[in-house]
Amino acid sequence: MRRPTPRRPKLRRPRLPRTRAGRRRLVQVVMAGCVLALLPATWMYVVTGDRLRTTADAPRTDVAVVFGAGLWDGEPSPYLAHRLDAAATLYREGRIKVVLVTGDNSREDYDEPDAMRAYLTKHGVPDGRIVSDYAGFDTWDSCVRAKKIFGVDRAVLISQGFHIRRAVALCRAAGVESYGVGVDAKHDVTWYYGGTREVFAAGKAALDALFEPDPRFLGPKETGVTRALAASR
Repeated sequence: MRRPTPRRPKLRRPRLPRTRAGRRRLVQVVMAGCVLALLPATWMYVVTGDRLRTTADAPRTDVAVVFGAGLWDGEPSPYLAHRLDAAATLYREGRIKVVLVTGDNSREDYDEPDAMRAYLTKHGVPDGRIVSDYAGFDTWDSCVRAKKIFGVDRAVLISQGFHIRRAVALCRAAGVESYGVGVDAKHDVTWYYGGTREVFAAGKAALDALFEPDPRFLGPKETGVTRALAASR
């Protein structure tokens, strides 16, 4: 005897409100959601509106902060190399005195700060003018540690254009008077990924600025920046 073929359950389509008032409320809810989603990005644009520069017009200051952006076979990725090139340019032109490289060294076989240091020394920045932050696990952590651990009160921040507004907004929230240099980058898959990621990262950035959480690792104060500045004089 042939078994009957089981019927597949019918998928119910979501029903739109039937009344005009119901449809109006739905539109209002959707619009409110869009506004809330855009608020963090709007906040970043407002607080960084006059704080973006180029390597040609970056203000003269003691410290530049370069954020990590990944390694390829132990060497700075192309995106990170562009950031470091900008820092080396600012140093050679006398616009900065010390470079604070901040990145991930959470495991023994991955060391962004040391790779960044090696790249900078190859490009004309003396080793004694480079300070390493090995616990810059994200942008907020790097900004807080720059202020609380390394005593940086004012800095030029260097990153790609799609990230620099978030960096400046967070460092200002952490108490660092900041200007941002957004370096150019090829509009490849990584660039589009980075730009898309920033849409979602803006929400976390706004929460970090509001609640000011402690970094994943804070640790004791370090005198590396102070000593490097003293040596530069």
